Amino acid sequence: MNADPVSDLLTRIRNAGMALLPTISMPHSIYKEAIAQVLKQEGYVASVVTDGDKKKTLKVTLKYQGRKPSIVGLKQVSTPGLRRYVASTEIPRVLGGLGVAIVSTPQGVMSGTQAKKQNLGGELICYVW
Repeated sequence: MNADPVSDLLTRIRNAGMALLPTISMPHSIYKEAIAQVLKQEGYVASVVTDGDKKKTLKVTLKYQGRKPSIVGLKQVSTPGLRRYVASTEIPRVLGGLGVAIVSTPQGVMSGTQAKKQNLGGELICYVW
């Protein structure tokens, strides 16, 4: 079991994309599900499903254009050893607006553009492009 659930999620998505796997499943957590839902809203993954009663699993269906995954790159910014917090005005643009920054705000996990619109800062979790 990985001590960092975010890096575990990002690594599983990255590896599945390189192996052209249609779906990935992992142990469920509310935080991982929230990050996956942001990826779904931004159009990077096809679906996010939670299965099971007591021991839940999170199933993420990836999107592809032909034999190319729609997620080209993932980069974790905030780690357990070094948390990175940003104000709403400091949320970076990823690849000049082509990618998305995922931010954990007091109102929940959301994309950087949503956080800017609501004037919310928070922990900068990762970049996706």
